[in-house]
Amino acid sequence: MKNLQLVANDFENEGMQTSPTTNPTADEQLLDAYSQAVISVVEKVSPAVVNIDVHRQLQSRRRNNQTFMQEVRGNGSGFVFTQDGYILTNSHVVHEATKIEVTLSDGRNFIAELIGDDPDTDLAVIRIDAPNLVAAKLGDSQSLRAGQLAIAIGNPYGFQTTVTTGVVSALGRSFRSRSGRLIDNIIQTDAALNPGNSGGPLVTSHGEVIGVNTAVIMSAQGICFAVPINTAKMIIGSLIRDGKVRRGYIGIGGQNVPLPRRVVLFHELSLESGVLVISTEENSPAQKAGLQEGDVIVGINQQPIANIDDLHKLLTHDQVGVRSQLTILRRSQKLVVDIVPEESPGG
Repeated sequence: MKNLQLVANDFENEGMQTSPTTNPTADEQLLDAYSQAVISVVEKVSPAVVNIDVHRQLQSRRRNNQTFMQEVRGNGSGFVFTQDGYILTNSHVVHEATKIEVTLSDGRNFIAELIGDDPDTDLAVIRIDAPNLVAAKLGDSQSLRAGQLAIAIGNPYGFQTTVTTGVVSALGRSFRSRSGRLIDNIIQTDAALNPGNSGGPLVTSHGEVIGVNTAVIMSAQGICFAVPINTAKMIIGSLIRDGKVRRGYIGIGGQNVPLPRRVVLFHELSLESGVLVISTEENSPAQKAGLQEGDVIVGINQQPIANIDDLHKLLTHDQVGVRSQLTILRRSQKLVVDIVPEESPGG
């Protein structure tokens, strides 16, 4: 009993001696690493996130069949990606807008010009003439991994920033844009999108933009999607130069897939991944060329294809109407299929 009492006293005394050494007033010591990472990212990126207020003229019809023009307003987000005022957002936020107003995170308000619009990828570029802009840093969506931290930032009403966090749930998803074209290689995340967050950035824990938030499936308990930033990088130049993206298309729904090592060695492939054909569109070049579900595209015109981004890079407007050769894997065979890309209906 005597020894037990001493042990108890020693424990009690030790606790009394160590308690004054703690410093509970330091906020950073009370926050865990996850919170610190999110706070750091928000402080870094939110000055580049903007609110976009859009005016549109829509034709409406009265009961007596008379038509009239009605002004409607919409709202979304975007982010500055160059210090001279270029802003990336969703096509559906600014498409057919008659007036675009941008509010920065510091409250400044500007009229924006629509530079380019691409409904096929649901991306658009607008521009404002404003000094002292903060530009977000663009990352590399190709390096993403499922389970990675994802932070969605928006500025839906101006003067405030909304932040939600989650993880990258899946990669390589596909869904149809408002134009009807399949958008491939979509990032799926469970970072909830608040109303008005469309067009805002999806960011990593390092503060790099890896996607543009574009859609949410409400009935699927918060499954959200973002267009990968690598896709945006490919089309930004065309939007700034031409106001649209002219592209060839072959009409498939595809997903990036790794290839077994033995298949790579047997067929002497230079890359260890390809594009799995999930579906072919009706009367598309792919269907006319005889592509089948389950085929894996590994090359076009002797250029290796590792992923959907590679395929998009090579299906430029120069390829429209030009006979090309697709290298595919069909079951155990490697085949070369002739195909003639057409101009994308959205182009």
